[in-house]
Amino acid sequence: MGFRMSNTIKVYLQPAFLICVLVLVVANSGMSVAIRHFDVYLKKEPMPLKKSFELLDEKTLEPYRVVSKLKIKNKDVLAALGTEDYIQWILDDTTVAENSPVRKFLLFITYYELPDRVPHVPEECYTGGGYQKMTSEAVTFVLNTPVFKEEIPVRYMIFGKAGHTFRQLLAGTKFPVVYLFKVNGLYGNSREDARIALNKNIFGKYSYFSKIELVFNQKAVSPDKEETLEAGKKILSLILPVLESEYWPDWDSR
Repeated sequence: MGFRMSNTIKVYLQPAFLICVLVLVVANSGMSVAIRHFDVYLKKEPMPLKKSFELLDEKTLEPYRVVSKLKIKNKDVLAALGTEDYIQWILDDTTVAENSPVRKFLLFITYYELPDRVPHVPEECYTGGGYQKMTSEAVTFVLNTPVFKEEIPVRYMIFGKAGHTFRQLLAGTKFPVVYLFKVNGLYGNSREDARIALNKNIFGKYSYFSKIELVFNQKAVSPDKEETLEAGKKILSLILPVLESEYWPDWDSR
């Protein structure tokens, strides 16, 4: 009695199937060669700051006065943040009236020398802490100073305590946040912008990620949009040149 092939084996021996297998094998080999040939770095190497944020001179922020420097002591919170390169400073703008809603605010800067993901954004942090997002808007700051001329995309948001009515939120239980990213030499105002900048760097050996956040929650009265954006533009025109020249890596000359 002769040997009879099963239908399954017959399918595997069909020319079309064999060709597909061959193509997949060749493609896989070609991809491996391409990765080696073009130096595609699937795992990046750390790109540290030029120097620690701890060395940031308060005098470079004048006329702002540093009211306090907050440190994260909870190890779980620090682990969730994903970096120890950060500053959380409460700043006092001595050029505005004492009762101004933007007189005091939080400056929060984080840096990741080996980003494998886009870290937490305010949309996650504050909603996870019991707040609700009321507004989210992309804004462009045109910064024009003697030492810094740049169009900077930022994100303007308003958060309020979850469970409060809209009228209660308007009465003062809300606060605005302005934030932006610097990723591999590029500015962005959303997590998507940051991801795109990271993904563009497939041929790069290094990557870095930094986030700057301004939180206007130090006064009983919340500033309006115009006040918030003006205050944000003012401090960023001062701090960004310092970060660019003294702290962030020189991406173009890496």
